[in-house]
Amino acid sequence: MAETNKIGPKRVVNAKDFGRVAVLMGGTSSEREVSLDSGSNCLDALQRQGVDAYKVDGIAALVDEVVKKRCNRVFNILHGHAGGGEDGILQGLLEAFSIPYTGSDVLGSALSMDKIRTKQVWLSLGLSTPRYARLARNSDVEKAARDLGLPVIVKPACEGSSVGVTRVFKESDLPNAVALAARYQGEMLMEQLIEGSELTVAVLGDVALPSIRIVPAGEYYDYHAKYKAEDTQYICPGLEGAAELEIRALALEAFRTAGCYGWGRVDVMRDRNGKNYLLEVNTAPGMTSHSLVPKAAKVFGIEFDELVWRVLETSLPRAGQGAPRS
Repeated sequence: MAETNKIGPKRVVNAKDFGRVAVLMGGTSSEREVSLDSGSNCLDALQRQGVDAYKVDGIAALVDEVVKKRCNRVFNILHGHAGGGEDGILQGLLEAFSIPYTGSDVLGSALSMDKIRTKQVWLSLGLSTPRYARLARNSDVEKAARDLGLPVIVKPACEGSSVGVTRVFKESDLPNAVALAARYQGEMLMEQLIEGSELTVAVLGDVALPSIRIVPAGEYYDYHAKYKAEDTQYICPGLEGAAELEIRALALEAFRTAGCYGWGRVDVMRDRNGKNYLLEVNTAPGMTSHSLVPKAAKVFGIEFDELVWRVLETSLPRAGQGAPRS
């Protein structure tokens, strides 16, 4: 396994070597506003460092740029699916045009966007994740909740940023939770609620950055706590000693086994007995003022501008490969 506490030198020194970079943001997913915020921050950071970078809003606009050969590579900071850039569709498009792009490829993006199928891979390899049930539109949700045991979480299987998520402590609250999750495309997921500490581990290249323990002022880390609240506490590193090394190694393994590459974030619950449960992988995490990857990178000694530069470097060919992704 690669070292979890070292990062190599920059692969690119001259900003001009990146060529013209389309910073892809916005889009039409439920996470559009977060993506615009993330993208603006990344665009500013690249331009400050002399990169010929410019804004592109959404996949349809990017197609025009690619067809007209206006960009040399893509910095993908779209979030989500259905017009977001984390579900493999964008990656397949760019590979068809041989345009380098940041982050995970088609497989890693598509697999990790689907929380149910990511769980299936992890479980097949003996990695711990909360027990769950797949919910179709006509599923017996009361039976599913009884089988798992309350409390549970109900959420869309293919959304991020806590969109459509409800914590359910009594059976009478299930209908409203399912109705909220059903507003979004794809399957729904009912998951055992793990009571304990919520942590996240950013991955950059072959390095797991220090974990962050999230302590919201409210009951849990919802959309407001993530992007609006100023009283959410972020403790980094979130653990100490062997426990910290363990969660960082687990995050790297989870990231790789989900087929992911370059950079991302792995979310983990740690129960009151110290057992870790994998929740999901984010292949294009937020880069807002409240986001977690920049916080972990700063503790690791990487300021925001350098972090964005290194994310852009993930668009370079992998070691031993002559093409960006194939």
